[in-house]
Amino acid sequence: MIPVSWLVKAIWVDYSLAVALTVVLPLALLIWAFAVGLRPLIQLLIVYWRVSSLLAVTVYLMIGGLPISFLSGAMARLLIPMGLWFWQDWSTALEQSRSWAARAFLLWRWILTGYMGVGFFFSGAFVPCAFQASLSLQCRAWFEPPLGFREIFHPNVPPELLGSLGAWGLVVYLLYSVYFVWRLRPPTEKRELAA
Repeated sequence: MIPVSWLVKAIWVDYSLAVALTVVLPLALLIWAFAVGLRPLIQLLIVYWRVSSLLAVTVYLMIGGLPISFLSGAMARLLIPMGLWFWQDWSTALEQSRSWAARAFLLWRWILTGYMGVGFFFSGAFVPCAFQASLSLQCRAWFEPPLGFREIFHPNVPPELLGSLGAWGLVVYLLYSVYFVWRLRPPTEKRELAA
């Protein structure tokens, strides 16, 4: 097992990269996409923000010290690349575009996919923390960056309240995901005849 001091540093590096790659760059790309009016890029980035909201939910779950955050974090690292690569028609339109915004997005998508893959294996090793009655030092180390986030953005709000908001956010996210998957299902003959 890695020493806790090294683990804490690695977790802080992971969170720093996450802020840059999952918040700052996609926000800049979305603003750029609206500025140049590149519809496929706008659509893909809207899908990205919907899927990646699970990362925000995970941060709030971790602020509350809720172990389910280890599962939601690992799931976010799987779902984000899936959301970015699933929509083939928009991806094809971007690959054929000569826009610098499209090229920047395609590069960012590859970088983010690699980061999420490495991050899945790194954080995935801690998924068993979700099932521990009392968390080990290695598991609790993951709560430090979210608590630092709380100190900056919510200094006067109790961690339990923020954890509850994260739990409700997870419920809403799961309900929306079920609805989304239901809408994607293939049409049946009965619906085809009605149309």
